Amino acid sequence: MTEILVTIFGVLLIILVNWYFFFSKRKTIKAKVESAGIQEISVMVKGGYSPDVIVVKRGIPVRINFYRDETDDCSDTIVFGDFKIRKPLPAFQTTPIEFTPEKPGEYTFTCGMGMMRGKLIVE
Repeated sequence: MTEILVTIFGVLLIILVNWYFFFSKRKTIKAKVESAGIQEISVMVKGGYSPDVIVVKRGIPVRINFYRDETDDCSDTIVFGDFKIRKPLPAFQTTPIEFTPEKPGEYTFTCGMGMMRGKLIVE
């Protein structure tokens, strides 16, 4: 009987993990253009990125303010590989990342270990 319960629990846990990583709805937000002509957005880093999908316009400078609300080693670095950006994110601080996307497309950003992921959509 114990083996059956452990097996059922294991299957349910596998389903939950797959749902979380592959089927849970991602939070998407469009960056607002500030008076200085910069598209600005704030992202909370805590077990993931929130929002994890950011939409910006091409050719306009972007400032993404990452606030890291944890001390987990996985989230201590932000990497925008396509833009050649790799920057440390100190715990409990806001770190701005600034760049100007020139080409439309979808670009992935990750933590230093590549486990946490987000997407930047350039229109």
